[in-house]
Amino acid sequence: MKGLLQRVRGARVEVSGEIVGAVDQGLLVLVAVEPGDTRASADKLLHKLLNYRVFSDADGKMNLSLADVGGGLLLVSQFTLAADTKSGLRPSFSTAAPPALGEELFNYLLTRAKQVHGTVASGRFGADMQVHLVNDGPVTFLLQA
Repeated sequence: MKGLLQRVRGARVEVSGEIVGAVDQGLLVLVAVEPGDTRASADKLLHKLLNYRVFSDADGKMNLSLADVGGGLLLVSQFTLAADTKSGLRPSFSTAAPPALGEELFNYLLTRAKQVHGTVASGRFGADMQVHLVNDGPVTFLLQA
């Protein structure tokens, strides 16, 4: 699994003009599922998301995690993140999981996140979503599990 983590001051996801998920300070994570991914991959990614130190401490150093600051977690499925872009001028999606597996593992990740973290929101799997964010820093990392 891949997670494109962005530290945000706020973020929201809209579907057909309706806000379906939003957080204040925290992380917006675009999530891609690949064919070999499992629930163990999702658990590993969630552990990284909650504990990756991307928030500043009193000295201005990135020493605090999402769990430390109690920030919100906004998860958005994005199969295009799994695209193969190594050759040509058009992405290949053969490296993305089939939709059924993608949905199963994204929903598992979301459910587990809600069980272990305070504020968790999400987009809508497979929907045409508009994502709005204020990237803080900007701070962006690609995590793989």
